[in-house]
Amino acid sequence: MSEKKVVIGAGGYNNNPGWIHTEQSELDLLVASSWSANFEQESLSAILAEHVWEHLTYEEGGKAAELAYQYLKPGGHFRVAVPDGLFQNDEYQYNIQVGGPGPADHPAFDHKIVYTYSSLRQLFEEAEFAVQLLEYHDENGVFHCVDWREEDGVIFRSNRVDPRNQGEVPLFPSLIIDAIKK
Repeated sequence: MSEKKVVIGAGGYNNNPGWIHTEQSELDLLVASSWSANFEQESLSAILAEHVWEHLTYEEGGKAAELAYQYLKPGGHFRVAVPDGLFQNDEYQYNIQVGGPGPADHPAFDHKIVYTYSSLRQLFEEAEFAVQLLEYHDENGVFHCVDWREEDGVIFRSNRVDPRNQGEVPLFPSLIIDAIKK
């Protein structure tokens, strides 16, 4: 039996060959019938959402996490990346702010929340996930990164993959977690 893995909000990118790539028109995160029309409960081994959750309110993000939980197999993981609210760079924070302009090549204009590792972890723990922090900045601006496998879902805007982050200091980091279904 093959593993069924899904990218939410792929945005036309295919950083994860062999995964099912979806857009909002195909899978509406907030609509239970959209999930059930696409997947059976507990049928997915992995879900990935790169820079999607900041486009939902906290409440919407919680609802979407609860729905996703139903479709993951026990032990399955949900890799989530969002802009990092604790990265100490004024231009970056200006671009990711709620209602902010976003970078020139990809406007963020509809960001509804800026997460920190603490608030993103809390949201997924409230949805019954166990959370592992993969890449994030803490309150002192210190960058933390654990080794994570690209086979479990590639996050392009990460310290390990994005060419902008290959120097000593990341230039465009993401806050990345794995939320694991218990």
